[in-house]
Amino acid sequence: MKKLINKPESVENEMLNGIAKAHPEYVTRLEGFDVLVRSNKKQGKVALVSGGGSGHEPAHGGFVGEGMLDGAVAGAVFTSPTPDQVFEAIKAVDAGEGVLLVIKNYTGDVMNFEMAAEMAEMEGIKVDKVVVNDDVAVKDSLWTVGRRGVAGTVLVHKIAGAYAEEGKDLAEVKRIAEKVIANVRTMGMAIHPCTVPAAGKPGFELADNEMEMGIGIHGEPGTYRSELKPADAIVDEMLEKILSDLDFAGSEVAVLVNGFGGTPAMELYVINNHVHDVLTERGIKIYKTIVGNYMTSIEMAGCSITLLKLDDELKKGLDAKADTIAFRS
Repeated sequence: MKKLINKPESVENEMLNGIAKAHPEYVTRLEGFDVLVRSNKKQGKVALVSGGGSGHEPAHGGFVGEGMLDGAVAGAVFTSPTPDQVFEAIKAVDAGEGVLLVIKNYTGDVMNFEMAAEMAEMEGIKVDKVVVNDDVAVKDSLWTVGRRGVAGTVLVHKIAGAYAEEGKDLAEVKRIAEKVIANVRTMGMAIHPCTVPAAGKPGFELADNEMEMGIGIHGEPGTYRSELKPADAIVDEMLEKILSDLDFAGSEVAVLVNGFGGTPAMELYVINNHVHDVLTERGIKIYKTIVGNYMTSIEMAGCSITLLKLDDELKKGLDAKADTIAFRS
């Protein structure tokens, strides 16, 4: 295993300190906790908290800031944060209007965030939650009951965060977040696995001529393995799965081509090129495109494609100002 680390057991702590030291204008680390909160806390608004295992950077700390998250909680690599860590994040960001938890659909995340919500409610803090389940590849996995939450979570942060920043109340911010979840779909694939520092070896192996389709974001194998194909054929396969899951016909969409950490920008733009061609041929209008590493899997080589079906309300939230480490608009 070759990694630029000191010790596997100190990776998360040193990473969080490094983020806070690099971006003090955006985030502050809560002393003693694996939590990053917004440096310029805004009073009188609904606060958004998200998080999950480390290894998905820039998610989730990279999305803390104006117009997106107010707090992000980091667990160990690919491991859900504990309830007490989430509880501390909730207490730190509460600005009097309640807190919305944005949870990816993994069993540990859902359980631990719900326990933290109960602890916060006992302290008199209003808390509600949404669970993101945008992955079309699987209904159940080792970590989930139902579909996994993957890169579409970033668009939930963006749009729900915009309306929280605007001053919408907790029920309204939750409604908008759930609207995004209902209209977002994602499919992922990989050509090279990742290595969890504590494990010291890849989660699976691929031959030079193989690819893994239906990959998640925790270094786990996908739903099936096949011979490596040209980029356009891979896009066709992924979009077929997405477009058969939700009726996008005649819609306007946002496109997110997300890298898993080890894919060059060149290749992500090659993927995006054909995504645009296919959608245009099918009469689906592309309103906005986002390309880059937003929800990664350490150094996995591969990508996911996310489509969000838009209406005027969701477009407004997507276009609203955001100023965070990893997402600005």
